Amino acid sequence: MARAAGNKGSAKGRAKDPAEDILETALDIAEADGWGKVRLRVVADRLSLPMTDVLTQYRDLDAVANAWFRRGWDAMLQPPPDGFDDLPARDRLELVIMRWFDALAPHRKVTGQMLSAKLWYAHPHHWVPAIFDLSRTIQWVREAAKLDATGVQRQMEEVGLTGLFLATLRVWLRDGSENQEKTRAYLKRRLTLADRTMATVLARRDRRRPAEPEEPTPTA
Repeated sequence: MARAAGNKGSAKGRAKDPAEDILETALDIAEADGWGKVRLRVVADRLSLPMTDVLTQYRDLDAVANAWFRRGWDAMLQPPPDGFDDLPARDRLELVIMRWFDALAPHRKVTGQMLSAKLWYAHPHHWVPAIFDLSRTIQWVREAAKLDATGVQRQMEEVGLTGLFLATLRVWLRDGSENQEKTRAYLKRRLTLADRTMATVLARRDRRRPAEPEEPTPTA
């Protein structure tokens, strides 16, 4: 995924999409020096591009980070495997959520640094967009996993999935296991527990509902 830093200005090996080329170069620099030390002028210099060309693609470094996170969304929304619709909801969710983590795994450490930059106290202008991005992520998870509940059940799913995603993210950011097995195991456990909890809550709710009045029997 990374390219040699010395390939400055070389057309060979360059991405056809300039936005992708800028993103990949920023990630290369971040892997070497940390996201906090990435400068768009250095990215432009490494690619022998004028700064105006970089601005055409990205308004600032936060936009570059957003393009990286977009890869997680794109991965989640890829066509599902055969038999996906027949899987239990928790298995569909596991597959979809792990697609997000797998897509960003090549730069897991940098991903964590990007998130920290978004939440830094001196960047309050990033906080609200970050909240909305999290909400969109959960909505795309529900879409990709084909969850169609409405009303109270949907609200419960959204709240539960938000907490689940953030908890799994915390595990993932520290996961050095092969193929992210630690994250997979954690997510599977949490989804199994959430599935049982949701079933219990819905069953209690149904028991509390007043019985439908019986239709009067018509008389001759």
